[in-house]
Amino acid sequence: MPFTWEAPRRLFTVTQLTDSIRQTLNDSYTDIWVSGEISGAKAGPSGHIYFTLKDAGAQLRCVMFSREVRFTRFKPRDGMEVLLRGRIDVYAPRGDYQMIVDALEPRGIGALQVAFEQLKKKLAEEGLFATERKRPLPLYPRRIGIVTSPSGAVIRDLINILTRRFPGLHIRLFPAPVQGEGSVEQVCRGLQLFGTGNWAEVIIIARGGGSVEDLWTFNEEAVARQIAASRVPVVSAIGHETDFTIADFVADLRAPTPSAAAELVVRTRDEITGRLETLEKHLVQGLRYKIARSRQRLHQLETGQAATSIHRTIGRKLQRVDEFENRAREIVRIAVAARRRKITVLDARLQRQDLRLRLADGKRRLEAAAARLEKRMQRKVDAARRRLEPLEAQLHQLSPLRVLDRGYAIVQSPDGEVVKSTSQVAPGARIHVRLADGRIAAEVLPPAEITPKQ
Repeated sequence: MPFTWEAPRRLFTVTQLTDSIRQTLNDSYTDIWVSGEISGAKAGPSGHIYFTLKDAGAQLRCVMFSREVRFTRFKPRDGMEVLLRGRIDVYAPRGDYQMIVDALEPRGIGALQVAFEQLKKKLAEEGLFATERKRPLPLYPRRIGIVTSPSGAVIRDLINILTRRFPGLHIRLFPAPVQGEGSVEQVCRGLQLFGTGNWAEVIIIARGGGSVEDLWTFNEEAVARQIAASRVPVVSAIGHETDFTIADFVADLRAPTPSAAAELVVRTRDEITGRLETLEKHLVQGLRYKIARSRQRLHQLETGQAATSIHRTIGRKLQRVDEFENRAREIVRIAVAARRRKITVLDARLQRQDLRLRLADGKRRLEAAAARLEKRMQRKVDAARRRLEPLEAQLHQLSPLRVLDRGYAIVQSPDGEVVKSTSQVAPGARIHVRLADGRIAAEVLPPAEITPKQ
């Protein structure tokens, strides 16, 4: 026999094959950029955002996990042209491939600028930027609340300028980080403390210059609304003169720099000297900012890879949670529909038990039975009549009365007895003679008086 060689089979389970495909995709399509148009964007209960990225020839399912969503400065909307950065992954429960989005930015304009314009438009429509709601600053404030970082150059600038321009001021600092995680909450707490109490006469929120990302704490909606809710006038001193934030538009007064804020709040004749000192402090602030940024980048390099791996695992689990929740909702919907159908059947049965309906049904059946009985009786009468007619004809043929038609008669005594013999009647008796067409009365004559017909 000729030798036949058969290659060994490569056998996979579905899970093994899916994991292999996922690994292949992860190795080949990691940290890629894709452009297209957003369609069908929706947020899941876990905080993930699901959408489809499409162009004229194809479409790609995408998911952005909640952690990345928190750091995205604008809301993805249908029809928006965007650039995505991420990797291709496989969602095993459905066997679908999808893109895990790590970064999202609009085409032609920065993401932060989009978020800035979206929030600016929203708050402007609510009237938070209106000139008529701006309050004037007190001319000679004695108690000033400051919300800023306790370790930066900004607070030292403010304290130095304020005390030099107006010795004897009461200054209180609410120490708050002015960028990074937790900065929004702390800035809002400081504004709430000074803005709802009776101590401060004016509030300064301040931080030094920086990039758009560095200043973003003061572009957050929570900070803007806390400024608007303050009962005490608020001066916004964020960044450099060319830097504009949402806080600047909502505040009662915008200062071009933190130092200028001190000069605007407390007036003095020595403005030129104070300005020079402020410029010197700004140089120190810039150096410290660069050192802080370098430290932050070093920390991110050390912890970023491990955090990313954990985050991706959590993201997949939360995606499964979304899937299970959707299934649970469908099961509940089916159960409710079944209960409704059962209620409909029971309602129909209850209506059939209605006494009025049963009486009406009984009446209809009684009328139908009466009609059937009447038809049956009529048929029996007709059958009896058909049987009686030949008997009647036969009886008529055999009836003695037919003899009367030939000229004969039946003689009866007064009591109705048929007279068959002359001995039954005496002369002078009254008799009845029955003819074919009627009856006549007669009297019996003696035989001698009867003259026979010749």
